Order: sequence, then structure tokens, then C-alpha cells
Amino acid sequence: MSFAGKTVIITGAGRGIGRACALLLAQRGAQVIALARTASDLARLQEEIGARVIAVDLSDPAAARRAMAEAGTADFLINSAGINVLESVLEMSDEGYEAVLGVNLRAALITCQAFARMRIAQGGGGAMVNITSIAGHRGFEQHLCYAASKAGLEGATRVLARELGPHGIRVNAVAPTITLTELAEAAWSDPAKSGPMMARHPSARFASPEDVARSIAMLLSPDAAMLNGAVVPVDGGFLAV
Repeated sequence: MSFAGKTVIITGAGRGIGRACALLLAQRGAQVIALARTASDLARLQEEIGARVIAVDLSDPAAARRAMAEAGTADFLINSAGINVLESVLEMSDEGYEAVLGVNLRAALITCQAFARMRIAQGGGGAMVNITSIAGHRGFEQHLCYAASKAGLEGATRVLARELGPHGIRVNAVAPTITLTELAEAAWSDPAKSGPMMARHPSARFASPEDVARSIAMLLSPDAAMLNGAVVPVDGGFLAV
């Protein structure tokens, strides 16, 4: 599955799933345009894969639009940027809501809009993948705003697919289970915490960032030409049982 001659914009490319996508697609020939907030993460990608890098705080709508204008026209967009603020229903704060919805949902809609406008100006075509979560399908404690943002992004993905399909632009999403990024590995290292959750996975394991990246690459490829508006669980069967 080669991406030679193709260009991909990846938000949240500095770490976790976004970084895994950047490394995989670069390995398969793509030119990566990496958007992230942390300069050191971007510098690392620039050194490792020759990525074009853009430092941006996606919680700022104007900054997100400027970053996409700087990125320019690309063949693909991956929305990987995401945050969580652990607050229960009774503890939800305005600050937590704005932070989570601002990055996970509003920024993704801005980048999708900017990408679509540029693709249409070039005659259409291309593909996007949004990264959601099983938290948009199941109720996890202290994930109120996070769940709302991910479920909202799945709904938006279907609208994007409907409106942009006539322009030859495909839009899909992946909904990963717990993905063992550096931070998640520490958070789920306690068997007392991870055991009950692991037992709900028929595959008997959590996902790696590379698992998710490979699924995203499939959705961007011509092999997925008839997949549009889909939400693909990358969950080892969690949502099936």
C-alpha cells in the first residue's frame, strides 16, 4: 500500500496515534505535514522523516485556520489531535468543556472544512480520517465531555461524507479502544484497573498506536474506495460483545 507522491496533513502528529500515522505513511512514501503544539515533538519528526512541521495550538480557532492555510493543499487529512479532562457529570466545568470540545470537535471541523475547500478548489478528490473513540459508544466514568466530543465527531463525519462525496472526497472515522501510547501505558499499568477492561476485549489486548495507524492507512488507500461515512472500530471486538 504505497503513498508515494501523496501528501498528508496530520494533526496531533507529535505523539501517540498521530506520530504513528506520520511514521507509517512516511515509510510508505507520503510527504507528511505535521501539526502539533510542542516544538520538540515537531523537531523530532522533522529530523526522522523530513516532515514539514507547523506549530499550532488547535484550541484557538483562528490559529487552526492559519495553520491549515500554511499547510496548503494535500491529498489526505488525519485528525488525531485530542485531549481529555477527567471530570464527572457533577464536576463538569466550563473550562473542561471548552478545552475538550474545542480541540476534539471544533478544531477537527475547522481542519476538515479547510481541507475540503482546498481540495474542491483543485478539482476535488482526496480522503479524510477522523479519530474518535469507543467512549463515543459506551459510557465511561469521568468522560462526559470527551464522550460528547467523540460522538459529535462521528455525527459530523457522516455529514461531511454526505456533502463532500459528490466532490470525490471520502470521509471516514476510526473508533479505537484504549491505545497504549506512552501516557496510556502508565495509566493502565495496574492490573487491578486494566484487568476488568481487558476482559471485555475478545482479542485479549489493547491497541497499539501502530494498530490504529495501519487501519487509518487502509481507509485512505484506494482499497477503501467504497468506504465513505463509516466509523470503523479498532477495538479488538470490544463493541461487538
